[in-house]
Formats: sequence, C-alpha cells, structure tokens
Amino acid sequence: MVSLFYGSVFAVSLICAAIYIFMWHKHFDVNFTLIFTLVPISCLGYLLLSLTETLDGAVLAQKIVYIGGSFLQLFIVFSIFNLCQIHLPNWLRSLMFSVCAVVYASVLTIGYKDYFYREVSFAIVDGNRILTREYGFMHTVFYIVLCAMVFLTGVIAILYSWIKKKDVPRRLLVLLMIPDVVCVMTYFGFIKILGSNIDLVSLGYIIAEFTYLLIAHRVNLYDVSNTVIDSYVQEQKVGYASFDFDLRYLGSNDVAKKLMPELAEVAVDEKFTNKPLQRRMCHFLNSFKQSPENNEFVYTVHGADGNEEEDRIYNVNVNFLYDGKRKRGYLVTFMDDTANKKYIRLLDTYNEKLQNDVEDKTRYIVEMHDNLIMSLAMMVESRDNSTGGHIKRTSEGVRILIDEIVKEGVLALSPEFCKDVIKAAPMHDLGKIAVDDAVLKKPGRFTDEEYEKMKTHAAEGARVIHEILLHTDDESFKIVAENVAHYHHERWDGSGYPEKRKGEQIPLEARIMAIADVYDALVSKRVYKEAFDFEKADRIIMEGMGTQFDPGLRSAYEKARPRLEEYYGKEQDTD
Repeated sequence: MVSLFYGSVFAVSLICAAIYIFMWHKHFDVNFTLIFTLVPISCLGYLLLSLTETLDGAVLAQKIVYIGGSFLQLFIVFSIFNLCQIHLPNWLRSLMFSVCAVVYASVLTIGYKDYFYREVSFAIVDGNRILTREYGFMHTVFYIVLCAMVFLTGVIAILYSWIKKKDVPRRLLVLLMIPDVVCVMTYFGFIKILGSNIDLVSLGYIIAEFTYLLIAHRVNLYDVSNTVIDSYVQEQKVGYASFDFDLRYLGSNDVAKKLMPELAEVAVDEKFTNKPLQRRMCHFLNSFKQSPENNEFVYTVHGADGNEEEDRIYNVNVNFLYDGKRKRGYLVTFMDDTANKKYIRLLDTYNEKLQNDVEDKTRYIVEMHDNLIMSLAMMVESRDNSTGGHIKRTSEGVRILIDEIVKEGVLALSPEFCKDVIKAAPMHDLGKIAVDDAVLKKPGRFTDEEYEKMKTHAAEGARVIHEILLHTDDESFKIVAENVAHYHHERWDGSGYPEKRKGEQIPLEARIMAIADVYDALVSKRVYKEAFDFEKADRIIMEGMGTQFDPGLRSAYEKARPRLEEYYGKEQDTD
C-alpha cells in the first residue's frame, strides 16, 4: 500500500516535470526548473524508502528525500520574490543558499555523525518500513530555517505585494501562497492520514508542482515586454542584431540576416568595418555612437529586377544593449513598415495628376536643395583665403580618381556610390562656415592654436551636412556626404584628425577625397606658397602613400595622374 502510494506520487511528479518541459519557455524563471527537478528526486527518495530492506538503504533514501526538504522551499521563496518583482540582493540569496547547503551537509552525516540524527534504526513490521530516528541539533536548525528564513519570508513577500504592489496579479499571489503553505504544513504533520505510515510531504510536493504548472501557464502573459517581442518575432516582423561597444558582432535573428545578408557571412566576435558590404550597418552604429539621439533610420530592401512593388521598407532603430542594468553594447532592430508605406503609395495613385505635380515639385525642390548646398559651399569658399575654384577642381579630381578606380576593377564600387562621392565632393569643406574669419582669412601660416580651431571644420562639416540632409530619402548619399566632410583629413597611419582613424577605419570615400584635396592644394597657389609643379606634387603624393594616403589607391592615382595634369594644365592656362 505505502510503496504503491509513493510509486504513484513519483510517477505523477515525472509527468508534471514532462509537462513543464513541454511548456518550457526561455523567459521562465530558473527557479521553476529547479523546483520541477527537485520534486521528482525527493519523491524517488520516498519510493526507495518504501522498498528498501536494509538500514543503509533507508539512510540513503532519507538523504535523497532531504534534497527536497533542504532546497525546494528555498527555490519556492526565490520564485516568489522574482514574480512579486521584489529585488533580493545577490549576497542575501547566496547567504540563504549557503545556510540550506550547510543544513543538507549535516543530513549527509546521517549514519556517521550525530549532527542531524543522534540515532537511527530500521525495521520492517507487517510489511511497513519503519525508520526510527532520534533527532540531533541540526534537525532543529532545519526546522528553524524552514520556518523563519524560508516560509515566513515567502508569506511576508506575498502579503506585502498584495497590499503595496498593484502591478502584481492577485491570481498569481494566491497561487504562490499555495505551495509555500502546503509544503510547510506537510513538513510539520498538520496534514496527515490517521493510522497510516504515509508521509504526505511527497503529496505536498505534487501540489506544488501542479500549482507551478498553473503559474507557468500564466506568468509570461503578465510580462508585456517579452510577450510583445516574441509576438513580433514569431510573425517575422522584427529583425534584430547586436554588437558590443567595439562593434564586434554578437548575433542576430533570421529576419535580420535576410535583410542584411552580410550578417550571415560575419563570424561572431568579428569586428564590423567600413568595407562596402558592412558600410550601411556601420553607419547606423557610428551615427548612434556619436549622437545617441540620432537612432532612427530607414532601410529599403529592393525587389528583384528593380520591381518597386516587391520593395520592403524597414524602420531601423539603434539602442543600447542591456545586460540587466548594465550597458554592454548596441542593439539594432528592423521593423517592417512596408504596408504603411505602400498604403500611402496606394492613396497617391488615386490622383495621377497630383502625383505628377508632386514629382515635379519634388524634383524642383531637390534641384533647389542641391543648388542651395552648392551655393553654401561656394559661399564658404569665398571666405577662404585660398585661390578660387577649389570646389570645382577637387570635384573634378574626385571624378577622375573614381573613373580610374572603376576601370581597375579592384574595388567593387557601385554606380550609386560613385555618383554619391562625386556629388558629395563640393561639400567636403562646409564646416569652415563655423571657423572665425580671423583664422580662415589669415594671410599666412596658422599658429598651433589657430590650427586647432581650423581642424574643427571636419566634424562641424559632418554636423552641418547631417542637419541639411536630415530628412532626405537618399540615405546612401547622406552617409557618403557626412563621411567625406568628417574624415577627409584623416591619415592612413592614424595621425590625422578629427578622430585619428587609421587604415580601413577611414571610409573609402574620405580616402579618395583626401588625395584629390591634397593634390589641389599642392598644384594651386596659396597665400603662404606658390603652386608646386606637377613633378613635385606627384612626388609628395607618392611619398604619402601608406602614411597619409591609402596605399591601395596608389595604382589608381598613378593612372589618373596624366588626366589630372591635363585638367590642371588647362585650368592654369585659363587663369
């Protein structure tokens, strides 16, 4: 009879554990798992105790039983604090666990020392296994720990939450009270079957398992942040990728990998750079890194063969990646906004004439916008003491260099990128608008202090361009224009400004701009120098390959040199 009861209890405990495994969710409290692990172990101990034939077997079974007795109630209390959203300091958790561990260590001395049981004997009477015990002082400690440190602590936490914490569900608090109370009542024999040798503690454990299955079924519904995220991810509407503060890739979901195939090609812990395939993600991260409030972007995935109907449009958000309360890196999320965008487009089609008018107006605004930027660049140039035409000449220099780079075919530059760099070239010195006339128009070389003021034009130029192009739909041009202004004074060896970037940390467009900018400065007249001849200018540029300039552009420059000299020769003849 007794062994049948304990066998049934053990079987039910395993079934409950199996149901929990089937229900398991990554957001479950780890204490749930520990509870569903300890209950079958303790129930197994009771079953073994009902079947043993020897004292040693009975002692071993009792030690297995006390695994639950020593730790199960502790994990129930930990789960209560977590579900009641009451922070229990880690040191206090560790202390409580250590006390329970000491108690269980004393249990393991049964049969060797008198700490937990002073004496223990075993007999089989009428088929019933009877373990007679004389308790030691650690058994009293066990009861004290069970009552004061574990049971009362859990009850107080539940009652406090009922009174003070309106955001903790009342149904959940009622459910939490059941295992906390029932287990303790069975420990002290408040619930028992008269005239039976059956210990109902095991039944209390089963009641605890049933209760926690109900809690597990409901608990995630109360966690709004996790349920919302899971719902969006399940519907394939959200992509996310994470990076540490050094822009090392940490991971992403399948949605993000489909949107940005380069994520599938990058190894975890590999650092993202300004390589062509990683350029867009680096722009998102660097923009947020420089200005956390600048965390919203638009990303378009074009359909096959340029079919706009198949385009997918995503809102991109960059935020800090948190580990608890600690910032550990960056989280990039992609939210599909295609339906909204296409709905807007559908509304536009109801009036074709209006659509055409809008396009005409938009084209006019874009042209006016471009002219405004060019006028602003020319206004800045007019304030500078360098000879006129710098914008025009450097733009042509960039065009010639890019033409040779494309002909070489070593770097895979898209037509869009080439167009953007040439279009952005006139904007590279826009930041000089913020430099004082006293510095900008000084007829001679700068002092160290003046030079420091002049160097601010690079970062200031990026800021001005960012503001001008803030609401542009041409995200790729915005990235290139900001990079050209920001980094065209960086040097390959890392000794440039404003951020002392080195090597491929410098965007390619800025490395191209640097050669065109310096070449023009060398072969043009300045207030502090005469124009250098082409041979001297070429010698200086070549000596700078690998220190000031990207050595990978050496070949393209060498091939571009005849065309540059021809162009500047005509310009000088015109002057």
